[in-house]
Amino acid sequence: MAIPGLGFACRPHVPLRIPLFPCVSKAIPSVNVRQHLVAAFDVVDEPEDVLKVDNDNHKSVSTEGDGKVPEWKKLNSKERGISTSKITRPTRKVLNVLRQKGYQVYLVGGCVRDLVLNRTPKDFDIITSAELKEVRRSFSWCEIVGKRFPICHVHIDDAIVEVSSFSTSASNFKRDLSSSEYGKPIDCEEKDYVRWRNCLQRDFTINGLMFDPYERIVYDYLGGMEDIKRAKVKTVIPPSTSFQEDCARILRAIRIAARLGFRISRETARFVKNLCGSVSGLDRGRLLMEMNYMLAYGSAEASLRLLWKFGLLEILLPIQAAYLVQNGFRRRDKRSNMLLSLFSNMDKLLAPDRPCHSSLCCMKLSPLWTNQA
Repeated sequence: MAIPGLGFACRPHVPLRIPLFPCVSKAIPSVNVRQHLVAAFDVVDEPEDVLKVDNDNHKSVSTEGDGKVPEWKKLNSKERGISTSKITRPTRKVLNVLRQKGYQVYLVGGCVRDLVLNRTPKDFDIITSAELKEVRRSFSWCEIVGKRFPICHVHIDDAIVEVSSFSTSASNFKRDLSSSEYGKPIDCEEKDYVRWRNCLQRDFTINGLMFDPYERIVYDYLGGMEDIKRAKVKTVIPPSTSFQEDCARILRAIRIAARLGFRISRETARFVKNLCGSVSGLDRGRLLMEMNYMLAYGSAEASLRLLWKFGLLEILLPIQAAYLVQNGFRRRDKRSNMLLSLFSNMDKLLAPDRPCHSSLCCMKLSPLWTNQA
């Protein structure tokens, strides 16, 4: 099935006769991702102590329950080699302004994961105890965007920093937290409860970390640090529920696994395969954005291999899927070919902080369209 209107996908002229591969019965092995050239990170000129920190050690907090839920952990970021020097200047300015006004501020999501891995984050997301209207009043150029999930775009130093609010996130959170599967301790502090509740809205456990750069604490309520250690992509809630809530998470699982060289957990992989057809319901803009994230940031070859392995390439790039079929390429094939070599060579020049324009990806794919037209 082709996505109507998708800029670089159309119906193949060669029918795809290879059936979808069987259900995943064991954990997906790590993808052999090529090591790419990564530009050295330009450290901002503020010293480390611009973000004042408390270096006291913090002990983990255990949850009540049957032992299956992860511990609540408060980890000393300095002991884990997380440097605040990787935080960009615009992000620092936003953090400092809100902090000086007395609000709680944290870095959340993929940027914390990348800092833990000593990688350069593609961007930084901030969450604060301030209301969005208070955030907007704190900066000369700030706008509230989004209707379903509103956030603030703070324009500073020719960059846009995204800021969300705990209160807005809580009002959009409809999940029943009374179930024991979420592992909420009986006597937890209010601040811990607010942070934990927000982390439950994340897509994957490795994106469910929260970092206070002033106190130098990484809050891990979902076992994200352990999954980073195991190089595993796993949904926060059961994958069947997670992917039905937002099927774009299927594409994000592929993208994260490809970019980091992680494997997708057994249960998550099973539902990536079983529910892959649901991504055809995403709007064209969302699909273009997700495909650009996969192909333009230095992990295009690994992304294409995973899309092919899980049966998503036929949906998103059917011409390229037909090319692999014609060349007898199997789902778990380790060989290369012209398509993969093109993107492998491009990957060597790119990195998350040094992407290419999306038009280059389209240009790379166009020769294959011409050959099969």
